[in-house]
Amino acid sequence: MKLLIKNGRIIDPASKTDKKADVLLIDGRIAEVKENINIEAAEVINAEGKWVVPGLIDIHVHLREPGYEHKENVLTGCKSAVMGGFTTICCMPNTKPVIDSTEVIDFINKKTKVADLIRVLPIGSITIGQQGKELAPIKDMLEAGICAISEDGKTVMDTGLMERAMSLAAQLNIGVFSHCEDHEIAQNGVMNGGELAKRLKLQGIPSAAEDNITKRDIQLAKKTGAKLHLCHVSTKASVKYIKEAKLRGENVTAEVCPHHFTLTEEAVMSKDPNTKMNPPLRSRGDVEEIIRGLKEGTIDVIATDHAPHHADEKSVGFEEAPFGIVGLETAVALGISELVNKNVLTPMELIEKMSTNPARILGIEGGSLEVGKRGDITIIDPEAEYQIDKNKFLSKSKNTPFNNRLVQGKVTHTIVAGKVVMENGKLKGETENDR
Repeated sequence: MKLLIKNGRIIDPASKTDKKADVLLIDGRIAEVKENINIEAAEVINAEGKWVVPGLIDIHVHLREPGYEHKENVLTGCKSAVMGGFTTICCMPNTKPVIDSTEVIDFINKKTKVADLIRVLPIGSITIGQQGKELAPIKDMLEAGICAISEDGKTVMDTGLMERAMSLAAQLNIGVFSHCEDHEIAQNGVMNGGELAKRLKLQGIPSAAEDNITKRDIQLAKKTGAKLHLCHVSTKASVKYIKEAKLRGENVTAEVCPHHFTLTEEAVMSKDPNTKMNPPLRSRGDVEEIIRGLKEGTIDVIATDHAPHHADEKSVGFEEAPFGIVGLETAVALGISELVNKNVLTPMELIEKMSTNPARILGIEGGSLEVGKRGDITIIDPEAEYQIDKNKFLSKSKNTPFNNRLVQGKVTHTIVAGKVVMENGKLKGETENDR
């Protein structure tokens, strides 16, 4: 099977390549990257004016299955990911039952195989049932195929238990993805703590709820030697702690979400439940520091925290609605519109944070267009302007604050192991009736 991508702008952070060239894929792998490749009997894609980049990797996705299939399932989540240009995603463990056993991991792996679209790597829960009381069988889950451990959606508040988890993770050489939220401080907060929350008469979540656990987990990682990855960073103090840890040479990485570098707490003034997420949208000062952290390299990864909810769940009042928004199908456009077009990141730096760095953190093959590597490729038209239309999402849920937002940058092709799975907004082989 041969696929030839012609005339594209090759952007490969792994090899620091940024040039116009062709890419030839044979039998699912990259066979050649050079100018003017000509070969018979190959499927050809003309990528003139487009970026040809390593397949995007989202290390923070909620697929909701098992247990919450009315919000999303593995198949619809994979379809949504494909539309967004993602060739690999990692799914968080806060399902029902929780991803805390080999049985649930096997279930997800089978569903992924049936979907036959992209790689889905499950993340195992740190504790049984995410109850924060007893460690899950991490070694067994690793053998069954998890890529990391996390309590995402919750924090392991027992410091001694978290230290034991990190010590075991260090022994097993598996990453710990930390959701940093001190539940005793956050309590029943629904938005960023501060003057605006008081004006809106909404209970706030102080920055300290995140900052305290960020600081604690960085200290525990140093003590145990664990590979710590900090999820959905949202405060300026957390960025400061991460920067300091990196300057000390500690093994700490971090991610931010598009909504946290695009929106501030002022978006909550509408009391639209689609502006409610956890961690919450923060102050302008926090957003400025996050953007600086991206620019300076303190923040390694852009991840979506794709969190689908059924329309009925999000149609209640702001205080009662669940936290979270969908993000797989808007991440590229927001990254280009808010970061590349505003000279925060170069195209190379954006792709590094959405592909190469995630692959490195996970320790998986990917994030590279070098010859011999797996043929996962995303093609992006950086000039395409359009309005986001949630009704066109392939996610089962449509909960986004970005509906009707004018953006620039559109994924035109998603290629997984040399196979085109999405082309010009349509899944290959799928008709409208299949949706």
